Amino acid sequence: MRFPTRLAHLATVKVVAAKLAPAFALAHRVDEDEARDRLEHGLPGALLDDLLEATWLELQAQSKRFDEARALEKIAETLKDRPLRPGRAAEVSAELAAFYVLVDVAAGTASEAARRLMETDAGRAKGELGMASAARQLARELTRGA
Repeated sequence: MRFPTRLAHLATVKVVAAKLAPAFALAHRVDEDEARDRLEHGLPGALLDDLLEATWLELQAQSKRFDEARALEKIAETLKDRPLRPGRAAEVSAELAAFYVLVDVAAGTASEAARRLMETDAGRAKGELGMASAARQLARELTRGA
């Protein structure tokens, strides 16, 4: 595994969906419940693993002396009382929008044109930038309460 198992136990699909739903809702112009449902359907599997790996790398990059145990405790403390507390709505950049397209493709709700676009080299490159942007947002949300 490319990140600690405990991170996956803390940042479950439901937790990640709750943290990303407000920004996803803004980007798609849907309500937060719809956004959360779409995220919960699109994230499981490889996409969630990739997001958690990118989030872990982001957490490591934020500290000169990264301590894995301390980072995991901080996340656990943040999620302790209200793990499904919605995250803050992030400004939707082109990169973050590309990540949301990846979620839509994984959930089966993306248009055929969007699906084809994400299969191109340029689409994959935007998807990677989007993954990094979503990871930054998720890292902030997982550590903001502690």
